[in-house]
This record gives sequence, C-alpha cells and structure tokens, in this order.
Amino acid sequence: MNYLENIGRYFLMIGEVFRKPTKWSIMKDLILKEIDDLIFNSLGIVVFISFFVGGVIAIQTALNIDNPLIPKYLVGFATRQSIILEFAPTFTSIIMAGKVGSYITSSIGTMRVTEQIDALEVMGVNSINYLVFPKIIALLIYPFLISIGMFFGILGGWVAGVFGGYSTSAEFIQGLQSDFDMYHVFYAFTKTFVFAFILATIPSFHGYFMRGGALEVGKASTTSFVWTSIVIIILNYILTQMLLG
Repeated sequence: MNYLENIGRYFLMIGEVFRKPTKWSIMKDLILKEIDDLIFNSLGIVVFISFFVGGVIAIQTALNIDNPLIPKYLVGFATRQSIILEFAPTFTSIIMAGKVGSYITSSIGTMRVTEQIDALEVMGVNSINYLVFPKIIALLIYPFLISIGMFFGILGGWVAGVFGGYSTSAEFIQGLQSDFDMYHVFYAFTKTFVFAFILATIPSFHGYFMRGGALEVGKASTTSFVWTSIVIIILNYILTQMLLG
C-alpha cells in the first residue's frame, strides 16, 4: 500500500507545482540558477562518457563484422543508430539520475531537515512551486545536453574507428549518412523530454517528503536514484513500443 500511497502523493505534488506560482522576478533567478546547476555543470560528464562509449561501440561493432562480405561502413551506421536511439537519450538519463537526481534530492532534503521549507510555508509561499517548478523549466533544456552527447558519441566512434584502423573516415561517414531517418531523432528527443520531467520531479518528491535527519537525506538520495532509474527504464520500453513498434 505504501507504493500506491506514494504514487498518489507524487501526482498530487505535480498538481501543486502549477498552483499559486511564485513571482516571476524571483522565479527567473531560480530558473537561471537551476540551469547552471543541472545543465551546464553536467556538460563535462556527458561529453566524457559519450565520447568513450561511442568509441567502444565502434570498436565492438568492427570486431564483430570481420566477415569480408560485410561492408565496413556498417561501423558508422551501427554507431549512429546505437548512440541516437538508445545510448544518448536513455543511458545518459540513467547516469544523470545519479548526478542530477541525487543533487536535487539532497538539496531539497537538506532544506526539509533544516526547516527552510517550513519557513517558506509560514511566509505564504507555495514551497512545491518554489522548489520544483524551476527544476522542471531548467530541464526543458535537457535535450540540448543530449544533442551534445550524440555529437560526441559519434565523434568518439569516428576517432576509435579511423585511428584504430577499423574503418576509413570515408567509410565511417558513409555509414553515418546511410539510411538516415529523421524520425529516429524525433523519437530520441521525445524520450528525452519525458525523461527530463522524470529527472526533475521524482528526486524532488523524495527530497520534499523525506523525514528525519542527515542520515535520512543520504537514504532518500539513494532511493530517488533507484526509482528514477526504474521509471526511466519502464518508460523507455513503453515509448519505444509506442513510437517504433
């Protein structure tokens, strides 16, 4: 029953986010701060992981198509498809659930422990809107982060394929251009917008409704990471079935 209760509280929280909004003059600064904390501070890890995963995908693909009848341009093709369809939107989001999700839960949870949220309520501020809405708006820029991840993933595949001797630059680029379907990019960014909303709200929920002290803040961060990852994986399956099935 706890799960059903928490699901209900989560959706009630979502409704509360859009009720009694904070003044725009205050909200604007909050949104800019969240963009800096959640998006720009995550650029480094997204670029680093995407580049090397793209390289690994290219190498593994090349090593598994050693048949001379299979064209070498498939290395570029497989790298592009893997990065755009799955790695960039889904696995990057799971990584971000650890980085961004834990940050959101711990920051809101610390405010709960130190009674800052209670102080906001006493002042007549809708604390859920004040704390969660800026994160939702900031993560609307999340597809920008994913597009950078796509670029560096493919670049990493090109570097590994060409400099590792698995493919020529012309063959790799031919694979990138072969049978390109713009709908796959639409599919990837549709997933990204959904995952961005999940990344903003589930960690916020666990931080806002936690009880206890500093130890419980750490436990709430771990729990939010687990549940955010689970929801992302389930929604990935559902959206793939709906959009590609």
